[in-house]
Amino acid sequence: MQNHPLPRLDEVPEIGVALQKHCRLQRGEVWADPSGKHRVGCLDASLWEDSQKLVGGDAAQLALHDPPYNLVAFEKRGVGEFVDWCRRWVASTNRVLANDASLYVWIGADQNEGFQPLPDFILMMREIGFHPRSFITMRNQRGYGTQKNWMAVRQELLYYVKGSPVFNVEAEYTDIPKILRGYYKEVNGIVTENLERSNSDKIRAGNVWVDIQQVFYRMEENVNGCYAQKPLKSCERIIRASSNPGDLVLDYFAHSGSTLISAEILGRRCYTIFGDWNISVTPEKPAGKTAIRLQPRLNKTAI
Repeated sequence: MQNHPLPRLDEVPEIGVALQKHCRLQRGEVWADPSGKHRVGCLDASLWEDSQKLVGGDAAQLALHDPPYNLVAFEKRGVGEFVDWCRRWVASTNRVLANDASLYVWIGADQNEGFQPLPDFILMMREIGFHPRSFITMRNQRGYGTQKNWMAVRQELLYYVKGSPVFNVEAEYTDIPKILRGYYKEVNGIVTENLERSNSDKIRAGNVWVDIQQVFYRMEENVNGCYAQKPLKSCERIIRASSNPGDLVLDYFAHSGSTLISAEILGRRCYTIFGDWNISVTPEKPAGKTAIRLQPRLNKTAI
């Protein structure tokens, strides 16, 4: 964004006011996909009435959230205030999920700030009706650090469930071939090694994902100005694993639109919230497939 000819709208609000009249969505409005699959709301994720407006009477089988935390383009909050805010949208999520459903939350752990907000968020989640299932790490190709500390290259993803939701284990397999042999075991009187007993010649991602390319400016899916944009491949992995075709995926923080795009590609429905009016909805073809792309109004003129 530093090289973009337009300044950030949070720093020059008068530009935002001038652009607002050209935008398709105003605060409080919900755009409905003409095909009936997707919805995009310019709403407040922390307000239960806004969740009702977005979801109506439907129930989601999967929620995938990436809440902003003290990034440069967002209002800075203390840890306690941030967790209180999270408690509200998590509670709303719980109310609109099906009895058997999954919840994934990307959450930061700042090593310069006591690894917050991760620990306090985890403590808060004990109060709400979700059961923890996994703590996933996605490794970035780039990081930050000094000569006096380990470089920070991880993104944290928490996986919770309610009831007994679907988990499609085949979605966990990567494109990385298995090369290590060992772990010999006798099966029906025959000694075999792990490759012979495996269901695939590829390794499973497990809870440490090292095979997903971090989004950077030269990638087709990159959306200028979207901080910590999540790769489509990460969203697709989650959606494949924790939902079935036709299921409803909920995303309260649309950001670059990666969840919505992935849902469209994989034949799911998606209801998502963008917390500002400053967006448009335009058709594009990411990764060579037809999808719905949210474009920040800073980068695109209204159609």
